Amino acid sequence: MITHLKEGDKAPDFEAIDQNGITVRLSDFKGKKVILYFYPKDMTPGCTAEAKNLKEHYDLLKEKGFEVIGVSADDVKRHQKFIEKYELPFTLIADTDKKVINAYGVWGPKKFMGKTFDGIHRTTFIIDENGTIIKIIPKVKTKEHAQQILTELGIN
Repeated sequence: MITHLKEGDKAPDFEAIDQNGITVRLSDFKGKKVILYFYPKDMTPGCTAEAKNLKEHYDLLKEKGFEVIGVSADDVKRHQKFIEKYELPFTLIADTDKKVINAYGVWGPKKFMGKTFDGIHRTTFIIDENGTIIKIIPKVKTKEHAQQILTELGIN
């Protein structure tokens, strides 16, 4: 795992813009549980599978008290296209300056097809109503991520 954060740590607050150019802060969600998921890039196969799975189970996640927020370094326009194409019902943070990505420690060296490069490590942080990280999922199963989250938390 690449992140410096641990379960039990206070989640770093952030201020960033969403797909509509509206400022979003983690502190806006105080009193709610948050699924904060970091993913490499809109419109790519793994990221699309993950987003679609979260969308399919969005009502259940909401019913269990969760807000879902996705974060990548894509810009507002690309997030808008991604949301429109797949009718995603949740917020996507356009972290083009990587402030949120770096605060959560999910940027670093990756290997793909024999090449090493820097990028976002697909990681999910589950944050409780008080802003504490209660679960970190570093090995995300893109096609069954919602179920993975609920299982990791012991919720069925």
